Amino acid sequence: MIRVRVIRAQGSTPRDEGAEMFVGPDRIEGSIGGGQLEYMAIDRARQMLESREAEAQMDVPLGPEIGQCCGGRVLLQLDRDGPTPQQQPDVLVFGAGHVGRALALALRPLPVNPLLIDSRPEELAQAAPGLATRLTPLPEAELRAARPGSAVVILTHDHALDFLLAAEALSRNDLAYVGMIGSATKRARFDRFARERGLDPAPLTSPIGAGFSDDKRPAVIAAFTAAELIARLIVTSSLNKYPCNS
Repeated sequence: MIRVRVIRAQGSTPRDEGAEMFVGPDRIEGSIGGGQLEYMAIDRARQMLESREAEAQMDVPLGPEIGQCCGGRVLLQLDRDGPTPQQQPDVLVFGAGHVGRALALALRPLPVNPLLIDSRPEELAQAAPGLATRLTPLPEAELRAARPGSAVVILTHDHALDFLLAAEALSRNDLAYVGMIGSATKRARFDRFARERGLDPAPLTSPIGAGFSDDKRPAVIAAFTAAELIARLIVTSSLNKYPCNS
């Protein structure tokens, strides 16, 4: 296959630098943004496959001459290298009930590493095939071991456990997102619980996904929470990449 990678993006472009797709004789994986730009890159990549060419570049203005109106310009590198390793943030989903399983499934196609954690083997056994799961009697240990920049979503079968895990998460200051399922009443009770332990409850997002809808179907809660979570991760990543100077 030929790797097509955006190595420079100027102005308005459909994908940023680092976006990749892989072109084979009869299949394509990934995308550099679609449209005429992508068709041109696919054609060029297949020419390379036929001619056994090792590498090439394409400098493409995204204007009317190619039927696109983005107005930017991209430089593409075409070669035979493999995917560029990219570290994706971990998302620890505590609780493998209906919502936890739905959330882990909703996160699977996104650029994160979801891990479904529970102490109940029968619940983990119902997770969709291919989802990463972890059976443990000490979920708080998984939280303490989480990498900086991870996201944490708490939706176990036990409110006391939820509170314990949320407090453990808030005791760290390096997590990108901490969310807990629940109602306004549960949130108020947790706020008191946290303050009694000297913790600021403000960084906790609870209820999760509530800014979108009050629909209580697991798949809908999962969709809204995934959107909320990925938005927070993107903002955090942007702040880390382009820090403000004071």
